[in-house]
Amino acid sequence: MSADSQSHDSKRVALVTGAARGIGKAIALRLARDGFAVAVNDIPSNAASLSAVVEELKALKVNALACIADVSVEHEVQNMIEQVVAYFPVRRLDVMVANAGVLKWNPLVEMAANDWDTVMTVNARGTFLCYKYAAMQMIKQGGGGRIVGAASTAAKRGMPGLVDLSSTYAKILGVPSLGAYCASKFAIRGLTQSAAHELGPHGITVNAYAPGGIDTDMLGLIASESAVASGSHPEDYLQALRAKTPMGRVGETTDVANVVSFLASKESQFITGQSISVNGGLYFD
Repeated sequence: MSADSQSHDSKRVALVTGAARGIGKAIALRLARDGFAVAVNDIPSNAASLSAVVEELKALKVNALACIADVSVEHEVQNMIEQVVAYFPVRRLDVMVANAGVLKWNPLVEMAANDWDTVMTVNARGTFLCYKYAAMQMIKQGGGGRIVGAASTAAKRGMPGLVDLSSTYAKILGVPSLGAYCASKFAIRGLTQSAAHELGPHGITVNAYAPGGIDTDMLGLIASESAVASGSHPEDYLQALRAKTPMGRVGETTDVANVVSFLASKESQFITGQSISVNGGLYFD
């Protein structure tokens, strides 16, 4: 559906967390092009970037709202859902995309408990709270709904198991420093499956996307930290990643947004409990 055909009074409403940049922003823009009114969320420090995303959404001729909230704080998530429902004329929430997440790069034996807690709190607790309050609203309003979470290739196989440790690139790609991140993403995958069981009778599907290497700030952080740990250069990490990926490239944020677009659509109505890989073949399920 083209932007010119959109209405400010769209009858479908989507909320995307962690949408000030990267994958979240790409998802928000894609859902707007699909005809959704879109609410976007991020934390206070990203308020200016989030406002810019809202302007991009409005340029697509859809109604848009910025919601500043920390997804790991329960009352803020609850208030955010209420704010979204109250703002849009249709008074409902049809799609929740729990995209917000963080990464800490620490080997297990060097990881501070506070760093572990930060990753688990934002990624696992934050996703749980978004699932919970979105589901409550969708059940209340009736008519089903779509809940989508952010898993990862790291939700399917722990790092550095994603690479062949006997390969030329083992030193670059195989630095075992993402334990907390992997654990949090495994948690999201399990939560997604459990929620799919519980919410199916209400016509609500619950799925997740599981990206591999996507061209975002987070991938840049991983490349930089790998360079420090392996004595290489960040570009060496990206070259090694491309070499290990059958498609021969790093993914784009739109590659993920395209999958979310389908999961948010009516055509995905018989798909639930899945964590769909978007990784160019880096890891096969």
